[in-house]
Amino acid sequence: VQLQASGGGLVQAGGSLRLSCAASGFTLDYYAIAWFRQAPGKEREGISYISSSGGSTYYADSVKGRFTISRDNDKNTVYLQLNSLKAEDTAVYYCAADKRWYGSRWYFVREYEFWGQGTQVTVSS
Repeated sequence: VQLQASGGGLVQAGGSLRLSCAASGFTLDYYAIAWFRQAPGKEREGISYISSSGGSTYYADSVKGRFTISRDNDKNTVYLQLNSLKAEDTAVYYCAADKRWYGSRWYFVREYEFWGQGTQVTVSS
């Protein structure tokens, strides 16, 4: 039973990446999913959040308009599309899953049932 984050890499500023968060051993259908990131020397930061149905989404102000969260429950996967990347987006990106829906409090919550192992995103300027 685990979450697997993937899709990171090295990209130039202004470029794009698509991160995936895939579940194995359980179905994501009933789980809200959050994406976080952590840069060296900084605290883990909430990036985006999506409800189990995909009908509600949230974004941190720092990525609003550039990142898009989505999910395909048939593929048991949640995606984070990263566009217009900046050097300050460089971090390890994590996904997390929990059946509880935190709503607008999502940004402050770190209590998730499952965490992925992280995928490195490096943006060169």
